[in-house]
Amino acid sequence: MDDLDPLFARLARSAFRSRFRLNAREEAYLAQRGLDTLLAHASDFIGQRLAPALPLNDGKQTPMRGHPVFVAQHATATCCRSCLSKWHGIAAGQKLSDEEQIYVAMVIQRWLSHRRP
Repeated sequence: MDDLDPLFARLARSAFRSRFRLNAREEAYLAQRGLDTLLAHASDFIGQRLAPALPLNDGKQTPMRGHPVFVAQHATATCCRSCLSKWHGIAAGQKLSDEEQIYVAMVIQRWLSHRRP
């Protein structure tokens, strides 16, 4: 789980995943609040929306826009349990461990830190 380069190379080859960019409002939100605040938001979103074994509205729990973390989640396939399973090998149907939650946050952090305009 430490080396994210192969994951990001695969994500870059996905036409769907690679099309995500922050819009002007989301960029401004990130600039105003800062990465640390957004990572705290990401941790909360992960704990509430992804960590449960059977998340409410799984597959539809992450909006496509409106917050930089939501955009990052779709860009990195950390938006729902089926994407976590397919892209990250994290099995659905069981609560995310603390280590898995940290991993998801690290993936989001990398995307937000290295995003392209």
